[in-house]
Amino acid sequence: MTTLESETAETAALERFYGDVAAAGLQPLWTQTRDLMTPTPRGGTRGHLWPWHTLSALAHRSGDLIPIERGGERRVLALANPGLGGLPYATSTLWAAVQFLGPHETAPAHRHSPGAVRFVLQGEGVWTAVDGDPCPMAPGDLVLTPGGTWHEHHNPGDGTMIWFDGLDLPMVAALDAVFFETREDEAPNTAAPDRSPGEALHGHPGLRPDGVPAPVGRSPLSVYRRAHTDAALADLAALRPGDASVGVTFTDPTTGRDVLPTLRCRMERLRPGARTATTRTAGSSVRVAFSGRGTTTIDGETFTWGPGDMITVPSWAAVDHRADDGPADVFVLSDAPVLEALRLDRHVVVDPQA
Repeated sequence: MTTLESETAETAALERFYGDVAAAGLQPLWTQTRDLMTPTPRGGTRGHLWPWHTLSALAHRSGDLIPIERGGERRVLALANPGLGGLPYATSTLWAAVQFLGPHETAPAHRHSPGAVRFVLQGEGVWTAVDGDPCPMAPGDLVLTPGGTWHEHHNPGDGTMIWFDGLDLPMVAALDAVFFETREDEAPNTAAPDRSPGEALHGHPGLRPDGVPAPVGRSPLSVYRRAHTDAALADLAALRPGDASVGVTFTDPTTGRDVLPTLRCRMERLRPGARTATTRTAGSSVRVAFSGRGTTTIDGETFTWGPGDMITVPSWAAVDHRADDGPADVFVLSDAPVLEALRLDRHVVVDPQA
């Protein structure tokens, strides 16, 4: 057999082999190692900004055109990251959206296995019932609806409200563990109490009420108030006047752990004119500007933001932040608890100059 005939026979044998491998539902690792085992994270999530003026305008238009009723149940516009092929996901692990509730409307009760948080951006007078705990909502408040809890939203007034929704839906979907239920009964659409009963029981730092068992695996508080967050940031900034930013993490008051097992919620305050260190962190995040203005640079691309703007930060992207002439407060949602639980967390400082 000539060399050419030998090579031709070998090529034919390889083609038959790869055909048989594919027919058996198998794939050879040696042809894919570089795609599967990348030197650093290489997901599809991109750094991207959704401006508030667009989000707000479209949310209000949805209020004029889209009714709330069983089937849709929520008037929500999801952030679809341009790197994820049309999926309604902000990052590969985080779902994020703006939700709009109009005057005298009720978003009916349902529950689902994905955990969710609400960060209020605009409006007054709306309340959420979380497993029967009525929580008044106001701008800057963080409201929790942990996985499996019944929740409904009520607006008894004449105004409107827009809030940020954050869920672990992509993670739960990847685990094939999404469940969803509706419930026909709901609370009447009346004015909410001044504060939720859960706050009265569990909203006192360092104090746990006797005879009241805390829920397992989640915070007993359904709502975290802006006034408390603001005061904590102000005290921290006063103690660290040289830091470019300070931050607080929302936690379960009974354990000190994150408010949900899959989601970390933080609030950052950026000092005017200062730039944070450039860092890389395993895991993605969504940043929601609450007050102030500034810039965020992600892998060399700079995004200019103001109140209500939302930005995605991909895993392992080089990122830094800078506030403009005044202080800026930014709400941050991330998947950090999952990476830490799996010991996949990693964080490095690329440029410490700030």
